[in-house]
Amino acid sequence: MEPKFEDVYKKYFPSVYRYLLSLTKNSSLAEELTEETFYKALKNINKYNPNYPMFSWLCTIAKNTYYTIYQKDKKLEPLNLDLKTNEKEIINDIIASETNNELLRIIHNLEEPYKEVFTLRFYGDLSFKQIGNIFIKTESWARVTYYRSKLKIKEKLDEKEL
Repeated sequence: MEPKFEDVYKKYFPSVYRYLLSLTKNSSLAEELTEETFYKALKNINKYNPNYPMFSWLCTIAKNTYYTIYQKDKKLEPLNLDLKTNEKEIINDIIASETNNELLRIIHNLEEPYKEVFTLRFYGDLSFKQIGNIFIKTESWARVTYYRSKLKIKEKLDEKEL
Protein backbone atom coordinates (compact mmCIF):
# COMPACT_ATOMS: atom_id res chain seq x y z
CA MET A 1 0.00 0.00 0.00
CA GLU A 2 1.43 3.37 -1.07
CA PRO A 3 1.61 6.10 1.58
CA LYS A 4 -0.70 9.05 1.18
CA PHE A 5 1.05 12.12 -0.15
CA GLU A 6 -0.11 14.11 2.88
CA ASP A 7 1.77 11.66 5.13
CA VAL A 8 4.89 11.95 2.97
CA TYR A 9 4.62 15.75 3.15
CA LYS A 10 4.34 15.75 6.95
CA LYS A 11 7.16 13.26 7.40
CA TYR A 12 9.71 14.74 5.00
CA PHE A 13 8.96 18.47 4.87
CA PRO A 14 11.27 19.38 7.81
CA SER A 15 14.20 17.35 6.44
CA VAL A 16 13.83 18.66 2.89
CA TYR A 17 13.53 22.20 4.27
CA ARG A 18 16.78 21.78 6.30
CA TYR A 19 18.51 20.41 3.23
CA LEU A 20 17.44 23.41 1.14
CA LEU A 21 18.29 25.80 3.96
CA SER A 22 21.80 24.35 3.90
CA LEU A 23 22.03 25.17 0.20
CA THR A 24 20.39 28.61 0.23
CA LYS A 25 21.30 30.01 3.68
CA ASN A 26 17.96 31.83 3.41
CA SER A 27 14.93 30.59 5.37
CA SER A 28 12.22 32.17 3.23
CA LEU A 29 13.82 30.96 -0.01
CA ALA A 30 14.30 27.48 1.50
CA GLU A 31 10.64 27.38 2.48
CA GLU A 32 9.54 28.50 -0.98
CA LEU A 33 11.80 25.91 -2.63
CA THR A 34 10.54 23.19 -0.29
CA GLU A 35 6.96 23.97 -1.28
CA GLU A 36 8.00 23.89 -4.94
CA THR A 37 9.76 20.57 -4.37
CA PHE A 38 6.64 18.96 -2.94
CA TYR A 39 4.52 20.44 -5.72
CA LYS A 40 6.84 18.87 -8.31
CA ALA A 41 6.88 15.60 -6.38
CA LEU A 42 3.08 15.47 -6.31
CA LYS A 43 2.92 16.32 -10.00
CA ASN A 44 5.42 13.54 -10.83
CA ILE A 45 4.46 10.94 -8.24
CA ASN A 46 3.72 8.47 -11.05
CA LYS A 47 7.46 8.57 -11.92
CA TYR A 48 8.52 7.65 -8.39
CA ASN A 49 10.26 4.28 -8.13
CA PRO A 50 9.25 2.66 -4.79
CA ASN A 51 12.58 0.80 -4.73
CA TYR A 52 14.30 4.18 -4.31
CA PRO A 53 14.16 5.88 -0.87
CA MET A 54 11.48 8.61 -0.79
CA PHE A 55 13.80 11.05 1.00
CA SER A 56 16.48 10.61 -1.68
CA TRP A 57 13.95 11.21 -4.43
CA LEU A 58 12.69 14.38 -2.71
CA CYS A 59 16.24 15.66 -2.16
CA THR A 60 17.02 15.11 -5.83
CA ILE A 61 13.97 17.18 -6.80
CA ALA A 62 14.92 19.82 -4.20
CA LYS A 63 18.50 20.05 -5.45
CA ASN A 64 17.38 20.39 -9.08
CA THR A 65 14.84 23.04 -8.10
CA TYR A 66 17.52 24.96 -6.21
CA TYR A 67 20.02 24.75 -9.08
CA THR A 68 17.38 26.02 -11.50
CA ILE A 69 16.78 29.07 -9.29
CA TYR A 70 20.52 29.47 -8.61
CA GLN A 71 21.30 29.58 -12.33
CA LYS A 72 18.75 32.37 -12.78
CA ASP A 73 20.09 34.43 -9.87
CA LYS A 74 23.73 33.93 -8.94
CA LYS A 75 23.40 36.48 -6.11
CA LEU A 76 21.30 34.60 -3.58
CA GLU A 77 23.38 35.89 -0.64
CA PRO A 78 23.57 39.68 -0.78
CA LEU A 79 25.71 41.36 1.86
CA ASN A 80 23.35 43.01 4.33
CA LEU A 81 24.85 46.26 5.60
CA ASP A 82 21.71 48.05 6.78
CA LEU A 83 21.33 48.68 10.49
CA LYS A 84 25.12 48.77 10.92
CA THR A 85 26.01 51.93 12.74
CA ASN A 86 29.60 51.32 13.66
CA GLU A 87 32.14 51.59 10.82
CA LYS A 88 34.42 49.03 12.49
CA GLU A 89 31.49 46.61 12.67
CA ILE A 90 30.86 47.07 8.92
CA ILE A 91 34.53 46.44 8.10
CA ASN A 92 34.58 43.31 10.29
CA ASP A 93 31.43 42.07 8.53
CA ILE A 94 33.04 42.62 5.12
CA ILE A 95 36.18 40.73 6.17
CA ALA A 96 34.09 37.89 7.63
CA SER A 97 31.98 37.88 4.47
CA GLU A 98 35.08 37.63 2.28
CA THR A 99 36.41 34.74 4.36
CA ASN A 100 33.02 33.06 4.20
CA ASN A 101 32.85 33.66 0.45
CA GLU A 102 36.27 32.06 0.01
CA LEU A 103 35.17 29.05 2.03
CA LEU A 104 31.95 28.81 -0.01
CA ARG A 105 33.98 29.02 -3.23
CA ILE A 106 36.20 26.16 -2.04
CA ILE A 107 33.16 24.07 -1.11
CA HIS A 108 31.45 24.90 -4.41
CA ASN A 109 34.53 23.76 -6.35
CA LEU A 110 34.84 20.43 -4.53
CA GLU A 111 34.18 17.47 -6.76
CA GLU A 112 31.13 15.32 -6.11
CA PRO A 113 30.23 13.56 -3.89
CA TYR A 114 32.45 15.49 -1.46
CA LYS A 115 30.67 18.79 -2.06
CA GLU A 116 27.19 17.47 -1.48
CA VAL A 117 28.10 15.24 1.47
CA PHE A 118 29.85 18.16 3.20
CA THR A 119 26.92 20.48 2.51
CA LEU A 120 24.36 17.98 3.76
CA ARG A 121 26.29 17.30 6.96
CA PHE A 122 27.66 20.74 7.79
CA TYR A 123 24.86 23.04 6.65
CA GLY A 124 21.95 20.61 6.49
CA ASP A 125 22.75 18.99 9.82
CA LEU A 126 21.80 15.58 8.41
CA SER A 127 23.02 12.42 10.08
CA PHE A 128 25.50 10.15 8.34
CA LYS A 129 22.75 7.57 8.06
CA GLN A 130 20.46 10.06 6.25
CA ILE A 131 23.30 11.09 3.94
CA GLY A 132 24.06 7.45 3.19
CA ASN A 133 20.40 6.89 2.35
CA ILE A 134 20.37 9.84 -0.05
CA PHE A 135 23.29 8.37 -1.96
CA ILE A 136 22.06 4.80 -1.49
CA LYS A 137 25.30 4.02 0.32
CA THR A 138 26.22 3.03 3.86
CA GLU A 139 26.52 5.24 6.91
CA SER A 140 30.26 4.45 6.96
CA TRP A 141 30.63 5.63 3.38
CA ALA A 142 28.99 8.95 4.32
CA ARG A 143 31.25 9.32 7.36
CA VAL A 144 34.44 8.64 5.37
CA THR A 145 33.37 10.89 2.49
CA TYR A 146 32.60 13.74 4.91
CA TYR A 147 36.00 13.31 6.59
CA ARG A 148 37.75 13.35 3.21
CA SER A 149 35.81 16.46 2.14
CA LYS A 150 36.98 18.25 5.31
CA LEU A 151 40.58 17.30 4.49
CA LYS A 152 40.18 18.64 0.95
CA ILE A 153 38.72 21.92 2.23
CA LYS A 154 41.50 22.31 4.81
CA GLU A 155 44.10 21.62 2.12
CA LYS A 156 42.60 24.32 -0.15
CA LEU A 157 42.40 26.83 2.73
CA ASP A 158 46.05 26.13 3.61
CA GLU A 159 47.01 26.77 -0.05
CA LYS A 160 45.23 30.14 0.08
CA GLU A 161 47.16 31.22 3.19
CA LEU A 162 50.56 30.61 1.59
